[in-house]
Amino acid sequence: MCGIIGYTGSRQAMSILLKGLENLEYRGYDSAGLSILNDVEGIRTFRSAGKLENLKNLISAEGENASQEGSSGVGHTRWATHGAPTEQNAHPHSDCTGDLIVVHNGIVENFSEIKEALEKSGHVFTSETDSETIPHLIESLLLETKSIDEAVRNAALRIRGANAIVVISKSEPGKILAVRIGNAGGITIGYGEGEMYVASDLPALIEHTTNIAHLNGDEIAIIDKNTATFTDLSGKLIPKTPT
Repeated sequence: MCGIIGYTGSRQAMSILLKGLENLEYRGYDSAGLSILNDVEGIRTFRSAGKLENLKNLISAEGENASQEGSSGVGHTRWATHGAPTEQNAHPHSDCTGDLIVVHNGIVENFSEIKEALEKSGHVFTSETDSETIPHLIESLLLETKSIDEAVRNAALRIRGANAIVVISKSEPGKILAVRIGNAGGITIGYGEGEMYVASDLPALIEHTTNIAHLNGDEIAIIDKNTATFTDLSGKLIPKTPT
């Protein structure tokens, strides 16, 4: 079962994401990766096949530098379904522009027809995964609306199957969108002081916060460093109080 961790706040995200992935290792995985949003390169992504130690070594091999810094990002551990357990197929995945970053748990049951339509309209894919269709689909829907929130919601309406999806974009730094479609694996939102978290399971969050809210099926969380707003897939606001 794949693992997801996301962070937005004022601290450096890299160490928080790596520690969160460590705390999700019990779920099992065959590759790992993370993306950091920063002022140097916009979004910097690191991915590696195999154990989390390989990802840490990849990051350490560069030494500390400004391109590894950033106060928001997402991380993922993957069990291979569509495509071999390679660096190329590891999450996070991006759209053609490199603006959108997605991590994903579940199976996009209609990914073949989505991918075929996107390729016909000029999208270029770099992996074998069903997950990569998601950022490209959101990118295509941004042509219809300039709102990332709306594009993510419209993408969720087009995706079949049980899926948990987390999205960041360099055009809206500090924002995280989390979607749970159907009876997908859990998505938990963690509330901190001037910082927020999202994760697929509590062990990734408990050292940072004990205030949480859960996404139910067919709900979206729109998260910034101070709070989260929840809607259903029609866009209707859903009141939630962290517990």
